[in-house]
Amino acid sequence: MELTPAAADLVRRLREAHGPLMFHQSGGCCDGSAPMCFRYGEFRTGGSDVLLASLDVDGVAESVPFWMSKSQFELWAHTRLIVDVVEGRGSGFSLEAPEGVRFLIRSRLVGP
Repeated sequence: MELTPAAADLVRRLREAHGPLMFHQSGGCCDGSAPMCFRYGEFRTGGSDVLLASLDVDGVAESVPFWMSKSQFELWAHTRLIVDVVEGRGSGFSLEAPEGVRFLIRSRLVGP
């Protein structure tokens, strides 16, 4: 799993404004399968979630955990996931929403 340079820049800005961060991607309601960014611990994960990665971002003191629902993980198990950012309004629950941009996942198929 990786971040594009644009996504890493946004993570740095959000970290500066909000403190430690986390991502969760449910594949469910609201913004569909878009990753949502929260203050660390603001979104409660549980037994139906998988810690997919801990993202290291230059300029951010701590890793940013990326959680995904187990059901979504099963569908994407053989892909390389890339967190990117694009213009447009995403979920009102995600920290980047007021910025006029939204995170999204790009993927590349990898072998089983």
